[in-house]
Amino acid sequence: MDRPRYAIGLDVGGTKIAAGVTDAQGKVITRLAPVLCPGSDQDALLAAVLNVIEELRARHDGVTGITALGVGAAGLVDWPQGRIRTAPNSGFRDMPFRALLQEATGLPTVVDNDANTACWAEFRLGHRAPYMAFITIGTGVGGGIVLADRLFRGSSGIGTEIGHMVVDPYGPERCGCGTVGCLEALASGTALGRYGSAAAASDPDGTLATLAGRAPQVTGETVSAAALQGDSTALAQLERLGHWLGIGIATLVNLFDLELIALGGGVAQVGDPLLKPVRASFEHFVTARSHRDLPDIVPAQLGTDAGWIGAALLALEHHPKGRNQS
Repeated sequence: MDRPRYAIGLDVGGTKIAAGVTDAQGKVITRLAPVLCPGSDQDALLAAVLNVIEELRARHDGVTGITALGVGAAGLVDWPQGRIRTAPNSGFRDMPFRALLQEATGLPTVVDNDANTACWAEFRLGHRAPYMAFITIGTGVGGGIVLADRLFRGSSGIGTEIGHMVVDPYGPERCGCGTVGCLEALASGTALGRYGSAAAASDPDGTLATLAGRAPQVTGETVSAAALQGDSTALAQLERLGHWLGIGIATLVNLFDLELIALGGGVAQVGDPLLKPVRASFEHFVTARSHRDLPDIVPAQLGTDAGWIGAALLALEHHPKGRNQS
């Protein structure tokens, strides 16, 4: 009888590591509680990742052994080499992450951008649209694109940086990458908090300021909570964010003729208060609206597990023979 194939999947972000084990169909076998991710120290970061891997391997000794390892990491990741060129919110700097992990664990390993791995999980287990984009709206804006049932990565793996499409080059907002007018600077959870703080400062007795305690403490989560209570000021901030996100989606659809857009991340969890203005903006800016079938814009289905589940699936697909593969 064939031994079942399992893979460890990790999602290594700027602040935490999420991880678990799946089978080849994406069924979750084990899920760990997220652990804190060391910030700027590469050695400490690698040690933390290896500790998580060893904990999962220890749980799956014997007949349910681990045959492969997949990692989704925030940053610019060469594919298939798995070298992380740089990452804005962690210690990765020109780090041969795949080679280091494979040498330390003895497991066939893949390392990809975390938004790509999350996109792959949404494609495989969620929406299964052959031409789709996954966009995550959290602290920043990330995403991945599937074309003809395959992840699109560009020539070296660092493509589909959706958050760094420039949508307002003459505007006032500078992105963390240094460029003015990136989608991330205008449509992220960070941007939503900034919008909300300015609105609360103008209305110190309003719902936003009351929920936060004071205007400077308003976050994207504060705005979303107020919007769900029907607060008109909070809804206006989500409309502002949705305007810019709709422009970014229209650009992707104009380029790739996508049939589905899945929105994930913390901000997207607010639902219709965001989805409605996103759809309206998209329909306004997409080319030839009346002469094409418009893609669905829908919530993602897998939540915060998508990144590590997608990484595990990629590991099993690219290393079907497991640890005996050369």
